[in-house]
Amino acid sequence: MQVKGLFTGKPREVEYNGKIISTGIFKYPIVGPVKVYTLNMEGDGQADLSVHGGINKAVYAYPIEHYTYWQDTRPDLSFEVGTFGENLSVSGMKEDSVFIGDTYQIGEVTFSVTTPRMPCFKLSLRVGDPSFIKDFLKANKSGFYFKVLQEGRLDIGDHIKKVGEDGYRLSIREVVSLYDKQKTNKALLTKAVNSPSLPQDWIDHFRQKLKALI
Repeated sequence: MQVKGLFTGKPREVEYNGKIISTGIFKYPIVGPVKVYTLNMEGDGQADLSVHGGINKAVYAYPIEHYTYWQDTRPDLSFEVGTFGENLSVSGMKEDSVFIGDTYQIGEVTFSVTTPRMPCFKLSLRVGDPSFIKDFLKANKSGFYFKVLQEGRLDIGDHIKKVGEDGYRLSIREVVSLYDKQKTNKALLTKAVNSPSLPQDWIDHFRQKLKALI
């Protein structure tokens, strides 16, 4: 597991459906090392802090291996590393092997996995296809967010070392599937609701979904 790229970007105003909106999804490659703080990486920023950023979404990581999939399945669109708004392009960290609450050391920084990345209209804006968020969700290639446990510097080429496991073993892939193929899976919803490390707002959401099925 290794850091393959670093990306940051401040919010910018763009036109969308005849309106001017602010978005931080446009990230650009940088040369490291870069300092990672509790709320974001140096030089990075988010536009709508009600749904982006914050302690549980300080840094977004996306597996570099997924780009081959997107280039093959959506050749009508243009994909280059950084397209998904990731801060870290990483190798060897697929969603089925990354678990909520697990901790990793990258350079001087200690991270904890918090949630998958769920798509919004700004991702469709970024790739130039209004329907793309449906493809993104169905593919279950979401990437994931980190919480920063220990601030510090990291760089391209740094190895990613798992230093702790949550033990509950709720994977990023399982959580994403609850928004698509497994949305009525009571056993998996129950597993999510009882997770010791999933953020409370996600637990509350899944608890409501579970109640609706009973």
